Amino acid sequence: MDIPERAHGTGVTGLLLIIIGLVLAAAGIWLAALGGSWYYIGAALAFAATGLLLWRRSASALWVYGIFFIATLLWSVWEVGIDWWPLAARLGVPFLVGALLLTPWITRPLSGAARRVPSAEPERRRIRRHEASPWRGGGMLLSLGLLAFAGVAAWSWMHDPHTVKGALPPARAATAGGDSVPPGEWQAYGRTGMGQRYSPLTQITPANAGQLQLAWEFRTGDVRGQPGDPEETTFEVTPLKIGNRLFLCTPHQSVVALDATTGAQIWRRDLHVEKGLALQHLTCRGLSYQPPAEAVAGTGPGGCASKLFMPTADGRLVALNPENGESCSSFGKGQGQIDLWANMPNHRPGAYYSTSPVVVTKKLLIVGGTVLDNVSTHEQSGVIRAFDIETGALVWNWDSANPDATAPIAAGQTYTPNSPNSWSISSVDEALGLVYVPMGNHTPDVWGGDRSEAVERYSSSVVALELATGRVRWAYQTVHHDLWDYDVPSQPSLVDLRIGGQTVPALVQPTKQGELFVLDRRTGAPLHPVSEVPAPGGAAKGDHTAPSQPKTQLSFDPPKLSGSDMWGATMFDQLYCRIAFQRLRYEGRFTPPSTQGTLVYPGNFGVFNWGSVAVDPVRQVAFTTPAYLAFVSKLVARPDDTSLMVQGKERPKNALPSLNENFGAPFAVKLSAFTSPLGIPCHAPPWGYVAGIDLASGQIAWKHRNGTVRDLAPVPLPFKMGVPNLGGPIMTAGGVAFLSGTLDYYVRAYDVSDGRELWRSRLPAGGQATPMTYTGADGRQFLLVAAGGHGSTGTKAGDYVLAYALPKP
Repeated sequence: MDIPERAHGTGVTGLLLIIIGLVLAAAGIWLAALGGSWYYIGAALAFAATGLLLWRRSASALWVYGIFFIATLLWSVWEVGIDWWPLAARLGVPFLVGALLLTPWITRPLSGAARRVPSAEPERRRIRRHEASPWRGGGMLLSLGLLAFAGVAAWSWMHDPHTVKGALPPARAATAGGDSVPPGEWQAYGRTGMGQRYSPLTQITPANAGQLQLAWEFRTGDVRGQPGDPEETTFEVTPLKIGNRLFLCTPHQSVVALDATTGAQIWRRDLHVEKGLALQHLTCRGLSYQPPAEAVAGTGPGGCASKLFMPTADGRLVALNPENGESCSSFGKGQGQIDLWANMPNHRPGAYYSTSPVVVTKKLLIVGGTVLDNVSTHEQSGVIRAFDIETGALVWNWDSANPDATAPIAAGQTYTPNSPNSWSISSVDEALGLVYVPMGNHTPDVWGGDRSEAVERYSSSVVALELATGRVRWAYQTVHHDLWDYDVPSQPSLVDLRIGGQTVPALVQPTKQGELFVLDRRTGAPLHPVSEVPAPGGAAKGDHTAPSQPKTQLSFDPPKLSGSDMWGATMFDQLYCRIAFQRLRYEGRFTPPSTQGTLVYPGNFGVFNWGSVAVDPVRQVAFTTPAYLAFVSKLVARPDDTSLMVQGKERPKNALPSLNENFGAPFAVKLSAFTSPLGIPCHAPPWGYVAGIDLASGQIAWKHRNGTVRDLAPVPLPFKMGVPNLGGPIMTAGGVAFLSGTLDYYVRAYDVSDGRELWRSRLPAGGQATPMTYTGADGRQFLLVAAGGHGSTGTKAGDYVLAYALPKP
C-alpha cells in the first residue's frame, strides 16, 4: 500500500476532530459567556489543532493531543477528585480519541509522511519517524497520559468517595414495645399502626439470606395500559397477612385474597370503579384491617367478624368481609361503603380520592385523600375525617383551613376548598390517643400568594390530632411557605428511643427535602437539634419566601450543586448540562420558582417519598433509602384565570385540564426532570443510596450507593452507579433489611449492621412497592414483593406477586 492510501485515515480523523473542535468552540463560548468553565474553549482549540495537524499528516498532532489529554486529566482531578463517574464523563471521549491516535491506522501514515523528507537530512528524517511512534516523542507523551488515566481510574474503582463505612449498634431495648400483632403476621401497611416496617421474625439472617429462592408466583391480571389509564398507574401495594391469608389490592381496584403458603387465589372482588375518571394517579398502596376482637357488629346478616377497608379511586371507602370478599352491609347505612365526596366542595369525579390505606383504631377509621396538584385554585378540601368503625358514621372532621371546627359538619355545608391535604399514610398511638398525619400543601404547589394564616401553619407539617375529638395537639412544620411541592410524603414511624438516659416516645418523619426529623410524639418537640437556616429570597410577583428553613442534625440535604457537578455519558451531553445549569436560577435548596426557570434540588421526587423508612425498635436504628434527582420549575405568566396554556392536545370530554395550568393563579408552571438529551440526570451519580441511622444518637452510621443502571441505559449495562428508589424498605429482627423499589428490577437483602448487600434476585417488572414478610403454614419465613412497575418512572409494567423463602429442610 502506498503512502497516500495509508494517509486516508489521518484525513478522515482530522476532519472529525476539526468538527468536534468547532462544536466545542460554539458551546464552550456560550458556557463561558454564562459564567461557566472556560475549559471547553481550550478543548475546542486542542481538538481543532490536532485535527488540522492530522489533515496535514504532521506527527506534531500527537504532541498537541498528548499535552491536551494530560491537561484534561489534571483539570478533571482538580474539579471532581478521584471519583470515577465524573471523571469518565470528562475523559471518556478524549481517552478514546487518544487511543485511536496511537493505532497503526494513524501512526503509519504519520511515519510515512516523515519518510518523504529529502535524503540530505537523514538525522531529521529519523527523528520525525520516531515522533510518529506510540513509544517515541508525542506518541510517548500521549501514551503516558492514557496510562496515567488508567491508573487514576483503577484507583477510583477501589475507593468510592461517597461511601460512609461504619456499623449500627446492637439491641438497646429488650423487646419491640407496643407490638400486639402476632409475629408471623403483617396486619397494617407498616405492619402495625406505628409504621415501623419491622418484623420480629428471625429465620432469615445475614448468614443464610443468600440462599433465598422463589417459592411461588401469582399474576393478578391487572396491568397498566388500559384505555383511560393515567401515566401514574402503579402497582404499589404492600399486602396484609392475617391468619394464613394474604390480602392485596390492584391498580384497577380489585381486592384479592391468596393462600399465604402456596399463593393460590381464594377469592377476588372487583369494586367496579366509575368509568371515565380523569385521574392523576391510579393506584392502591394497601388495605386496612379491623381484627375480630375489635368488631362488635357480629356475624349476622350484613355483619362481619372482622373487616377489610379499601379506599377507591372514585371516592368511596368500602368494607369487605375477609372470609369471602362480600360487602359488610352493616357499615355505611346498609351499603357496605361510605361516600367520601360527602360535603366536599367542587365536585368533579376523579379529582378527589384516597390512594393510601386508612388508619384503623378500636373505634375509628381515619381517612385523608389526595387533591389534584397544580390544576386550579378551586380544588377539593384536604379535610381529615374520622368515621365510626362499625357504622361508618362521621365522628369528627379536621379541616386544616378551619382547624377549630372539628364537630361533624352540618348537612348542606361544605369543607374549605383547596385546604392542605394528606395523601400519604398516617400513624397512630392509641395509648397516647393521637393520630399523626403527614400533610401536603395548598394547591397550586408553586405559588402561595393567597394562602391564609391557617394554611400557612399546617402546610407541609406533621400534625398530631386527638383521636377523641380531632383537635390539634401539636403540629411541626417541615417547610415554611412551601413552593416546591415538598409536602410530607412519608408515614411517620413511631418508636421509643433511649436518649439522655430516658426512654422517650418518639416520631421519625422523613421528608422530600432530605430532613429526618426525630420528635417527641407527645409534644412535637425535636429530640435532635434543629436550626433555622437562611433561605434564598426573590419569589415571583405577588408571592414571598420564608426567610429561613428548618434543618435537623439528621439531614440528608445534599451539597449545593455547581457547574462541576454536571454530568453526562460523554463530554458533549455534560457540556449541554453545564449550559442548562448556568441558564437556570439556582441559589441552593429552596430557590423559589421563577419565570427564568429554577433548578429545584432535591426535586419533588424526594430524598424520601411515600415508601418512608424502616425502624428497628429494639436496636433503635433506621434503614433508609435517600435518593437525589434535580427538577426544573418554570413559571409561565397566565393571561387570565381560564385560558388553556398548554396547547396542541385534544382533551376527552369532561377530562380534567392539563395538570400544570394553575387556573385562578397568576402563573402556570412547567415541571420537568433536569436531564440531558439522552434522558439521564444532568448531575453526577450516585442518585440513590441505602443508609443506616442511629436514631438515638442522631448519626449516620453507614451509607452506600445502591442499584445499577441495567434497566435505565439503552443497553443493559450492570454498572453500580446508585439509582433512585421508589418504595419503602423493611427490617427484621434477624438483622436483614429488604428493598425492591430501586429503578433496576431487583429485590435485595442487606445486612442491617453495615449495609452490605447479601442477596438479590431479578424481578420480572419494576418493584416500586414496599415488601413485607410473614410466616407460612409450613413454618418458613416468606418475603413478599409486588412487581408491577411505575408509570412516571418508566419501569416495566407487570402484575406479579412474588414470594421468596429459604429452601425447605
